[in-house]
Amino acid sequence: MRADLDIIQEWIPHGSRVLDLGCGSGELLEYLQQHKAVQGYGLEIDPDNIAECVGKGLNVIEQNLDLGLANFATNSFDVVVMTQALQAVHYPDKILEEMLRVGRECIITFPNFGHWRCRWYLSTKGRMPVSEFLPYTWYNTPNIHFCTFRDFEALCHRSQLKIIERLAVDRRHRDGKLANLWPNLLGEIGIYRVTR
Repeated sequence: MRADLDIIQEWIPHGSRVLDLGCGSGELLEYLQQHKAVQGYGLEIDPDNIAECVGKGLNVIEQNLDLGLANFATNSFDVVVMTQALQAVHYPDKILEEMLRVGRECIITFPNFGHWRCRWYLSTKGRMPVSEFLPYTWYNTPNIHFCTFRDFEALCHRSQLKIIERLAVDRRHRDGKLANLWPNLLGEIGIYRVTR
């Protein structure tokens, strides 16, 4: 399992009702069903990923996250997960509100565009960074809302949301003491657990 998903699964209680937004091939849901007896659903837009989820026997719904979660009742889930997709949706603030309407808490991961490598690349080259972790150029990237740890935390504060837990990790999803001391500068990826 991907390293970030391994971190996330630790935050999900046994027997929970889980909604995984942008679930990909269903790797997290499959693990949670096998090892934590969760009742889970995934939302995905890519037909190949949907077929892979169905092949694994997972509950998956084809849905564009930008259209919201109106097809789910309030408090339908214990945990709503969205990994590496916050920066790719059109209205991150609205999807965050929807996540916490349908679930008691949510877990969100996103790349930190305030990381020192991004800053260095911008200041020395004068161009948007392209790297192994962010392999797209500015005109073909799925990332439409670049944010930093501070940006996300300001949104949570403005929306009166409580950050239960936060990890600042590197691209291999290892956390470090320095990254957690100065997350906006040294953390490459943010992993947040949020509630109302």
